Amino acid sequence: MKKLHKKIGFIGAGNMGEAIIGALLRSEISLPEEILISDPSRERLAHLQNKYAVGIAQNNLDLFLQSEIVILAVKPQAMEPVVREITEAPEYQSVSDNKLMISIAAGVTIQKLEALFYLPSGNCAPEKKPIIRVMPNTPAMVLSGMSGMSGNQYASPADRKTARVILEAMGSVVEVKEEDMDAVTAVSGSGPAYVFFLAESMIEAGIALGFDPDTAVTLTMKTIEGALKLMQESTDTPETLRKKVTSPGGTTEAAFQVLSANRVKAVMVEAISRAAERSRELSGN
Repeated sequence: MKKLHKKIGFIGAGNMGEAIIGALLRSEISLPEEILISDPSRERLAHLQNKYAVGIAQNNLDLFLQSEIVILAVKPQAMEPVVREITEAPEYQSVSDNKLMISIAAGVTIQKLEALFYLPSGNCAPEKKPIIRVMPNTPAMVLSGMSGMSGNQYASPADRKTARVILEAMGSVVEVKEEDMDAVTAVSGSGPAYVFFLAESMIEAGIALGFDPDTAVTLTMKTIEGALKLMQESTDTPETLRKKVTSPGGTTEAAFQVLSANRVKAVMVEAISRAAERSRELSGN
Protein backbone atom coordinates (compact mmCIF):
# COMPACT_ATOMS: atom_id res chain seq x y z
CA MET A 1 0.00 0.00 0.00
CA LYS A 2 1.01 3.62 -0.51
CA LYS A 3 3.16 5.20 2.22
CA LEU A 4 1.82 8.48 3.55
CA HIS A 5 5.06 10.05 4.80
CA LYS A 6 3.01 12.31 7.05
CA LYS A 7 3.08 12.90 10.79
CA ILE A 8 -0.15 11.46 12.20
CA GLY A 9 -1.32 12.41 15.68
CA PHE A 10 -3.87 10.37 17.63
CA ILE A 11 -5.80 12.19 20.34
CA GLY A 12 -7.14 9.20 22.22
CA ALA A 13 -5.40 5.85 22.54
CA GLY A 14 -8.34 3.50 23.08
CA ASN A 15 -9.14 0.28 21.24
CA MET A 16 -10.13 1.91 17.95
CA GLY A 17 -7.17 4.27 18.02
CA GLU A 18 -4.89 1.30 18.60
CA ALA A 19 -6.59 -0.60 15.77
CA ILE A 20 -5.75 2.19 13.32
CA ILE A 21 -2.18 2.53 14.62
CA GLY A 22 -1.60 -1.22 14.34
CA ALA A 23 -3.03 -1.31 10.82
CA LEU A 24 -0.91 1.64 9.64
CA LEU A 25 2.26 0.05 10.95
CA ARG A 26 1.47 -3.49 9.81
CA SER A 27 0.77 -2.29 6.29
CA GLU A 28 3.86 -0.05 6.41
CA ILE A 29 1.78 2.97 5.40
CA SER A 30 3.38 4.75 8.35
CA LEU A 31 6.55 4.29 10.39
CA PRO A 32 6.54 4.34 14.22
CA GLU A 33 8.40 7.66 14.26
CA GLU A 34 5.63 9.21 12.14
CA ILE A 35 2.97 8.48 14.75
CA LEU A 36 2.33 10.55 17.86
CA ILE A 37 -0.24 9.81 20.58
CA SER A 38 -1.85 11.52 23.55
CA ASP A 39 -4.26 10.12 26.12
CA PRO A 40 -5.26 10.84 29.74
CA SER A 41 -4.23 7.30 30.70
CA ARG A 42 -0.50 6.93 31.25
CA GLU A 43 -0.96 3.16 31.22
CA ARG A 44 -2.41 3.28 27.70
CA LEU A 45 0.39 5.55 26.51
CA ALA A 46 3.03 3.24 27.97
CA HIS A 47 1.31 0.20 26.48
CA LEU A 48 1.23 1.64 22.96
CA GLN A 49 4.75 3.04 23.15
CA ASN A 50 6.11 -0.33 24.29
CA LYS A 51 4.10 -2.28 21.72
CA TYR A 52 4.51 -0.04 18.67
CA ALA A 53 7.44 2.30 19.50
CA VAL A 54 5.30 5.35 18.69
CA GLY A 55 5.94 8.81 20.11
CA ILE A 56 4.11 10.36 23.06
CA ALA A 57 3.08 14.01 22.98
CA GLN A 58 3.32 16.21 26.07
CA ASN A 59 -0.33 17.17 25.67
CA ASN A 60 -3.07 17.54 23.04
CA LEU A 61 -1.85 20.96 21.91
CA ASP A 62 1.71 19.67 21.46
CA LEU A 63 0.35 16.78 19.38
CA PHE A 64 -1.78 19.10 17.25
CA LEU A 65 1.10 21.44 16.50
CA GLN A 66 3.43 18.59 15.49
CA SER A 67 0.98 16.62 13.34
CA GLU A 68 -0.07 16.97 9.71
CA ILE A 69 -3.07 14.69 10.22
CA VAL A 70 -4.96 14.69 13.53
CA ILE A 71 -7.18 11.71 14.31
CA LEU A 72 -9.74 12.48 17.01
CA ALA A 73 -10.30 9.11 18.66
CA VAL A 74 -12.01 10.35 21.82
CA LYS A 75 -15.41 9.65 23.34
CA PRO A 76 -18.11 12.00 22.02
CA GLN A 77 -18.59 13.68 25.40
CA ALA A 78 -14.86 14.45 25.58
CA MET A 79 -14.67 16.10 22.15
CA GLU A 80 -15.49 19.67 23.17
CA PRO A 81 -13.04 19.98 26.10
CA VAL A 82 -10.30 18.27 24.08
CA VAL A 83 -10.70 20.62 21.11
CA ARG A 84 -11.02 23.72 23.29
CA GLU A 85 -7.73 22.80 24.98
CA ILE A 86 -6.20 23.25 21.52
CA THR A 87 -8.15 26.14 20.03
CA GLU A 88 -8.06 28.35 23.14
CA ALA A 89 -4.27 28.22 23.32
CA PRO A 90 -2.45 31.28 21.89
CA GLU A 91 -0.36 28.97 19.69
CA TYR A 92 -3.46 27.89 17.76
CA GLN A 93 -3.86 31.36 16.34
CA SER A 94 -0.48 31.14 14.60
CA VAL A 95 -1.10 27.79 12.90
CA SER A 96 -0.58 28.41 9.20
CA ASP A 97 -1.32 25.01 7.67
CA ASN A 98 -4.71 23.39 7.18
CA LYS A 99 -4.18 20.14 9.02
CA LEU A 100 -6.49 17.30 8.06
CA MET A 101 -8.84 16.49 10.94
CA ILE A 102 -10.35 12.98 11.04
CA SER A 103 -12.94 12.25 13.72
CA ILE A 104 -14.09 8.77 14.68
CA ALA A 105 -16.29 10.01 17.55
CA ALA A 106 -19.78 8.58 17.09
CA GLY A 107 -22.54 11.14 16.73
CA VAL A 108 -20.29 14.20 16.55
CA THR A 109 -21.35 15.98 13.37
CA ILE A 110 -19.16 17.88 10.95
CA GLN A 111 -21.14 21.01 11.86
CA LYS A 112 -20.20 20.52 15.52
CA LEU A 113 -16.55 19.97 14.64
CA GLU A 114 -16.51 23.07 12.45
CA ALA A 115 -18.01 25.10 15.28
CA LEU A 116 -15.22 23.91 17.56
CA PHE A 117 -12.27 24.31 15.19
CA TYR A 118 -13.20 27.35 13.11
CA LEU A 119 -12.43 30.62 14.79
CA PRO A 120 -14.42 33.86 14.48
CA SER A 121 -13.73 36.01 11.43
CA GLY A 122 -10.73 38.26 11.90
CA ASN A 123 -8.67 35.73 13.83
CA CYS A 124 -5.40 35.01 12.09
CA ALA A 125 -5.71 31.23 12.50
CA PRO A 126 -6.95 29.35 9.40
CA GLU A 127 -10.72 28.97 9.63
CA LYS A 128 -11.45 26.36 7.01
CA LYS A 129 -9.67 23.20 8.08
CA PRO A 130 -10.55 20.04 6.13
CA ILE A 131 -12.65 17.77 8.36
CA ILE A 132 -13.62 14.17 7.69
CA ARG A 133 -16.08 12.32 9.89
CA VAL A 134 -15.71 8.54 10.07
CA MET A 135 -17.85 5.73 11.45
CA PRO A 136 -15.71 2.58 11.82
CA ASN A 137 -16.73 -0.70 13.41
CA THR A 138 -15.02 -3.12 15.79
CA PRO A 139 -13.83 -5.70 13.19
CA ALA A 140 -11.29 -3.01 12.31
CA MET A 141 -9.35 -4.46 15.25
CA VAL A 142 -8.73 -7.60 13.16
CA LEU A 143 -8.25 -5.69 9.88
CA SER A 144 -11.75 -6.54 8.66
CA GLY A 145 -13.44 -3.25 9.44
CA MET A 146 -16.15 -1.47 7.49
CA SER A 147 -16.02 2.32 7.72
CA GLY A 148 -18.22 5.06 6.36
CA MET A 149 -16.68 8.50 5.81
CA SER A 150 -17.95 11.94 4.92
CA GLY A 151 -15.88 15.06 4.35
CA ASN A 152 -16.80 18.71 4.68
CA GLN A 153 -16.61 21.15 1.77
CA TYR A 154 -13.01 22.05 2.59
CA ALA A 155 -11.78 18.45 2.37
CA SER A 156 -10.05 18.25 -1.00
CA PRO A 157 -9.86 15.12 -3.17
CA ALA A 158 -6.31 14.66 -1.83
CA ASP A 159 -7.60 14.87 1.77
CA ARG A 160 -10.28 12.30 1.05
CA LYS A 161 -7.75 10.02 -0.61
CA THR A 162 -5.50 10.28 2.45
CA ALA A 163 -8.40 9.34 4.73
CA ARG A 164 -9.21 6.36 2.50
CA VAL A 165 -5.61 5.14 2.64
CA ILE A 166 -5.72 5.24 6.45
CA LEU A 167 -9.10 3.51 6.71
CA GLU A 168 -8.39 0.88 4.05
CA ALA A 169 -5.38 -0.23 6.09
CA MET A 170 -7.87 -1.80 8.50
CA GLY A 171 -10.60 -2.93 6.10
CA SER A 172 -13.04 -1.37 3.66
CA VAL A 173 -14.49 2.12 3.39
CA VAL A 174 -17.38 3.80 1.59
CA GLU A 175 -17.83 7.54 1.16
CA VAL A 176 -21.33 8.85 1.81
CA LYS A 177 -23.15 12.14 2.35
CA GLU A 178 -23.11 13.19 5.98
CA GLU A 179 -26.87 12.86 6.24
CA ASP A 180 -26.34 9.14 5.57
CA MET A 181 -23.86 8.67 8.42
CA ASP A 182 -26.67 7.75 10.83
CA ALA A 183 -27.63 4.92 8.47
CA VAL A 184 -23.98 3.81 8.30
CA THR A 185 -23.94 3.79 12.10
CA ALA A 186 -27.07 1.64 12.19
CA VAL A 187 -26.07 -0.86 9.48
CA SER A 188 -22.31 -1.32 9.84
CA GLY A 189 -21.36 0.52 13.03
CA SER A 190 -23.83 -1.49 15.11
CA GLY A 191 -23.87 -4.33 12.58
CA PRO A 192 -21.33 -6.63 14.25
CA ALA A 193 -23.62 -6.79 17.30
CA TYR A 194 -26.44 -8.17 15.12
CA VAL A 195 -24.15 -10.94 13.87
CA PHE A 196 -22.94 -11.64 17.41
CA PHE A 197 -26.58 -11.88 18.51
CA LEU A 198 -27.29 -14.43 15.76
CA ALA A 199 -24.25 -16.45 16.87
CA GLU A 200 -25.33 -16.19 20.49
CA SER A 201 -28.79 -17.52 19.57
CA MET A 202 -27.41 -20.40 17.49
CA ILE A 203 -25.03 -21.44 20.27
CA GLU A 204 -27.84 -21.32 22.82
CA ALA A 205 -30.03 -23.47 20.56
CA GLY A 206 -27.21 -25.97 20.03
CA ILE A 207 -26.72 -26.35 23.78
CA ALA A 208 -30.49 -26.75 24.27
CA LEU A 209 -30.40 -29.56 21.67
CA GLY A 210 -27.78 -31.43 23.68
CA PHE A 211 -24.38 -30.26 22.45
CA ASP A 212 -21.66 -29.31 24.89
CA PRO A 213 -20.80 -25.57 24.71
CA ASP A 214 -17.52 -26.07 22.81
CA THR A 215 -19.21 -28.13 20.09
CA ALA A 216 -22.07 -25.63 19.83
CA VAL A 217 -19.57 -22.79 19.43
CA THR A 218 -17.58 -24.65 16.76
CA LEU A 219 -20.69 -25.53 14.76
CA THR A 220 -21.93 -21.93 14.92
CA MET A 221 -18.66 -20.14 14.19
CA LYS A 222 -17.69 -22.34 11.26
CA THR A 223 -21.20 -22.13 9.82
CA ILE A 224 -21.18 -18.31 9.92
CA GLU A 225 -17.63 -18.24 8.53
CA GLY A 226 -18.60 -20.55 5.66
CA ALA A 227 -21.83 -18.70 4.89
CA LEU A 228 -19.95 -15.40 4.71
CA LYS A 229 -17.34 -16.87 2.38
CA LEU A 230 -20.08 -18.28 0.15
CA MET A 231 -21.82 -14.88 -0.02
CA GLN A 232 -18.53 -13.19 -0.90
CA GLU A 233 -17.59 -15.64 -3.64
CA SER A 234 -21.03 -16.31 -5.14
CA THR A 235 -22.76 -14.16 -7.73
CA ASP A 236 -26.09 -15.01 -6.09
CA THR A 237 -27.81 -12.60 -3.71
CA PRO A 238 -28.18 -13.58 -0.04
CA GLU A 239 -31.89 -14.12 -0.70
CA THR A 240 -31.15 -16.55 -3.54
CA LEU A 241 -28.58 -18.41 -1.46
CA ARG A 242 -31.09 -18.71 1.37
CA LYS A 243 -33.72 -20.13 -0.96
CA LYS A 244 -31.22 -22.70 -2.28
CA VAL A 245 -30.78 -24.03 1.26
CA THR A 246 -34.53 -24.02 1.93
CA SER A 247 -35.95 -27.17 0.35
CA PRO A 248 -39.78 -27.44 0.27
CA GLY A 249 -40.98 -29.43 3.26
CA GLY A 250 -37.49 -29.66 4.69
CA THR A 251 -35.84 -28.72 7.97
CA THR A 252 -34.79 -25.20 6.92
CA GLU A 253 -38.29 -24.40 5.74
CA ALA A 254 -39.61 -25.53 9.12
CA ALA A 255 -37.23 -23.10 10.81
CA PHE A 256 -38.24 -20.23 8.51
CA GLN A 257 -41.92 -20.85 9.15
CA VAL A 258 -41.22 -19.97 12.77
CA LEU A 259 -39.12 -16.94 11.80
CA SER A 260 -41.80 -15.70 9.40
CA ALA A 261 -44.60 -16.23 11.92
CA ASN A 262 -42.65 -14.06 14.37
CA ARG A 263 -41.87 -11.36 11.76
CA VAL A 264 -38.13 -11.68 12.40
CA LYS A 265 -37.08 -9.91 9.18
CA ALA A 266 -39.51 -7.05 9.79
CA VAL A 267 -38.32 -6.74 13.37
CA MET A 268 -34.67 -6.64 12.24
CA VAL A 269 -35.47 -3.86 9.74
CA GLU A 270 -37.36 -2.00 12.48
CA ALA A 271 -34.46 -2.47 14.91
CA ILE A 272 -31.86 -1.12 12.45
CA SER A 273 -34.14 1.81 11.63
CA ARG A 274 -34.41 2.56 15.35
CA ALA A 275 -30.60 2.47 15.63
CA ALA A 276 -30.40 5.09 12.87
CA GLU A 277 -33.03 7.18 14.60
CA ARG A 278 -31.11 7.00 17.88
CA SER A 279 -27.92 8.03 16.08
CA ARG A 280 -29.74 11.13 14.80
CA GLU A 281 -30.98 11.88 18.32
CA LEU A 282 -27.48 11.60 19.78
CA SER A 283 -26.00 13.85 17.11
CA GLY A 284 -28.71 16.46 17.58
CA ASN A 285 -30.13 16.05 14.08
